[in-house]
Amino acid sequence: MGEFEEFAEALFGQLSVEINEEKEIRQLAITAKEDIGEQVKFRDIEDIAKEIFPEYKDKVEKFLGVKVPDNIQLKFPELEDLKRLKGDKVFADKESKDFVIELFDAVAKEDLKKIAELMKKDTAKYLVYSTYAIQYISKITTTYGDYLDSVIYLNKFILSRYPQIILHKQGEPYKSKFENVNSGYIGAVKMTVLEELIHSAQENLQKINKNAATQVNKINEELATIILSLDTQTVNKLSEYCQLQAVPDDFPFAKKANLFFFLNPDHFLIEQIGPDVMTFTHVEIDPKIGESIPQLLDIYKRWLVPIQQHHAAFTAMEGMASFAIESILKDDEDFQNYLTTFMGTDFSSYQVRKSMGKDFTNSLYEKLGTDTFKKMIEIPPNTRELKEPQLYLKKLSL
Repeated sequence: MGEFEEFAEALFGQLSVEINEEKEIRQLAITAKEDIGEQVKFRDIEDIAKEIFPEYKDKVEKFLGVKVPDNIQLKFPELEDLKRLKGDKVFADKESKDFVIELFDAVAKEDLKKIAELMKKDTAKYLVYSTYAIQYISKITTTYGDYLDSVIYLNKFILSRYPQIILHKQGEPYKSKFENVNSGYIGAVKMTVLEELIHSAQENLQKINKNAATQVNKINEELATIILSLDTQTVNKLSEYCQLQAVPDDFPFAKKANLFFFLNPDHFLIEQIGPDVMTFTHVEIDPKIGESIPQLLDIYKRWLVPIQQHHAAFTAMEGMASFAIESILKDDEDFQNYLTTFMGTDFSSYQVRKSMGKDFTNSLYEKLGTDTFKKMIEIPPNTRELKEPQLYLKKLSL
């Protein structure tokens, strides 16, 4: 087996827990369906989502004071299609997009041979985008929905199986326990449709987030290309200096890959500077590393601007959605039952969950009311303003 084939196996090794969980969910759903039989029946997710869609579109528009586009569609992907969708959610430029789509398709099909071929075809792109495959696909069983390009996607793999699995775990008598679980299932669909409708209304923030993420990925590709072009002596010297795990000499790609993952700004700068990298304006690097890779400091400096734009836009989008969901669904019985049956919590516990974006939105809402959401979308906050909302309010008043 060649080095690229071993790397492909290692990728699935990192996803093994998630892949096993997916198989377990399939089996649990089959067992639950067999045991429950015809005693009770959950409605199809498609029917529930389409039924509530017009009402929740109206709720979002009224609460946010922002128009939801009229061309929004609903789609219900099963697992493999959902994994391919995650490739579309990786924002790469047009030169890299086809590679990303091929990579996610191969991961969705668990095609080791194709992944090894892609690695050989463009090793730099593989180093950058394989990390997304691990991050995104590892969260698929906890992701109920997604939004992209005027389409709301509901995770049919999860949402059509969890209700039966939950009811089955509660045990008999199924009929008497069905009402609460079914209500929780409807609550999960309501919450997911609502969240993605909110994201569909955030057009300017979506655009900023996409453009910034694309720039970040392009810079990371540049770094990967530089590291892959280093000679063996330089790679060995840097690996030793950075105290990286020793790799045998007959695995040259692995050595360079380790160095890339270590010096990748997402890892290296955040490790060096800490979470404040999101408000940092100045970067320095170890001179000894700079001697071996003279371009590194410039790459890090250029990376700071788009990563901060990406972080700010994403945090604002998620924070607005969290705040709006809490406000709109606070008295909804189905949502309360979702929290109890699916999440094992209650609304008061759910409400106190902290996030920078939600806290920022809440601070603005106390001052601006409904105008909050339109302002956040049209005039996005930066990372410093997310931490200090008064700076954002001051900017609005200028």
